[in-house]
Amino acid sequence: MQLNSFDEWSPLREVVVGSAENYETHERELSFDLFFHDNIARDNAFRSEWYYPRLSARGADGKGGAGRRLPIKERYVAELNEDLEGIVKTLEGLGVTVHRPVAVDATTVEVRTPAWSASVVPPLNVRDNTLILGNEVIETPPMIRSRYFETQFLKPIFQEYFRQGARWTVMPRPFMTDASFDLSYVRGSATAGGPTEPVEDPQPSPYDTGFEMMFDAAQCLRLGRDIVANVSTANHALAVDWLERHLEGRFRVHRVHHLSDSHIDSMVLALRPGTLLVRSEDVADRLPEALRAWDLIVPPAPESDNFPRYDDDDLILTSPFIDLNVLSVDPDTVLVNDACPELMRKLEEHGFTVVPVRHRHRRLFGGGFHCFTLDTVRAGGPEDYLG
Repeated sequence: MQLNSFDEWSPLREVVVGSAENYETHERELSFDLFFHDNIARDNAFRSEWYYPRLSARGADGKGGAGRRLPIKERYVAELNEDLEGIVKTLEGLGVTVHRPVAVDATTVEVRTPAWSASVVPPLNVRDNTLILGNEVIETPPMIRSRYFETQFLKPIFQEYFRQGARWTVMPRPFMTDASFDLSYVRGSATAGGPTEPVEDPQPSPYDTGFEMMFDAAQCLRLGRDIVANVSTANHALAVDWLERHLEGRFRVHRVHHLSDSHIDSMVLALRPGTLLVRSEDVADRLPEALRAWDLIVPPAPESDNFPRYDDDDLILTSPFIDLNVLSVDPDTVLVNDACPELMRKLEEHGFTVVPVRHRHRRLFGGGFHCFTLDTVRAGGPEDYLG
């Protein structure tokens, strides 16, 4: 089929499901800690007031980006891969064509640019670095150094859609030196998450260009002709400037500010026209005025029993609200984590058919069903839902 995806709820025809093959480590360095700032600071027992490594740390070659690599326990990765296969089988059972990215080869352990080196992250959260708008693939400028080349693992899929007539665009790629990052968020600017420890002393590089575009597609809520984009840093703002110019005349971009530190899809998701799943009514108050009139589904707070127990040295990357990160198969059918009976009951009360699917370690790998999937073909079009 030809690429066609304008919203989050129209009948799903084709989707990419991510891969965790050869996922071995998390690398603790500047870009990683900035991206997961709120959740690392809140949810890990071993943090201290100066938890963040100083930005002066450098690799043996003197380049920035070298950090501390924390191994991930093999049993977690094995169970994650089992759960991914369960997601694939569930979607195929619902009549959806599933594509998979190229797996990271076991011998590929590091990526390098002129400015830094970093470990490799498999293409698991495929939503993050690719924005599908209608018949266009837009590769967004990454926010984590380890994921700099992640969309290369999706290239065979994108290339096939391109052969069928899709547009294919790559946003400007950042150097990602220390000076590229707007640190105001972790230096005390107010967001829905609130500030925690500061980050100090960014180091100069011969490749410094000042703040650069860095922005994930998962910061966008797609609503036909309208896109709601979360902006919390100067990096985000530059990228949304680019999107507005690039999409002028085709889509309308609505900015929301400091809804979260980055992604929007565990804060708010549109389940069908007129219905939003939101973390709280406070979240809805920050949305564009036209969306505030939509019906709100606010689920009960997550129960601690919904999550596995982890060791103190396991790095938790997402908030307990990660299970709001559901995937709509059509306006009436939603994939929900089977560990969340409260959320399932709430959605059923609002007339949705819930498809329970197992996903155990979402807090360790930074994503739910919406993050792990990239819908490339849906039946909907460029409707005007906001007027």
